[in-house]
Amino acid sequence: MYEPIRTKSVHTAVAPTLPRRSRDEELDLQLAGHLAALLTVTDELRAMEPCPELDRAAEQLAEAVAGLHQGHPPLRLSPAPAGRGHAEAARVAALHRRARALAGRALVVAESRQNAEAVALAERHIAVHTAAV
Repeated sequence: MYEPIRTKSVHTAVAPTLPRRSRDEELDLQLAGHLAALLTVTDELRAMEPCPELDRAAEQLAEAVAGLHQGHPPLRLSPAPAGRGHAEAARVAALHRRARALAGRALVVAESRQNAEAVALAERHIAVHTAAV
């Protein structure tokens, strides 16, 4: 009644050999992504509220991201300084909350990766942004 299938199924064909990353490499990529996002928020805060502490924090983050990317520095955008008003104060508070959340994510990945330097960096950022909020 039915004719038998004479060709191989596409589902049993040879799977493509994709490059695989180890768990540690995946965690390093995640950590670099969270730290790069934190760097972006820090750069925005620096544009709105210039201070030496944020400058140092941005440089530390840039070094950490470069270290996770085999020495390649992260791409950075120079945000334009904004005026100070009620809306800007709310924006600064929102940026501090966002930075605290990103630092928390980075902390979780850094602890999973057992990267002591990144753990300390994330903990410092959590403390600073919590105090700012």
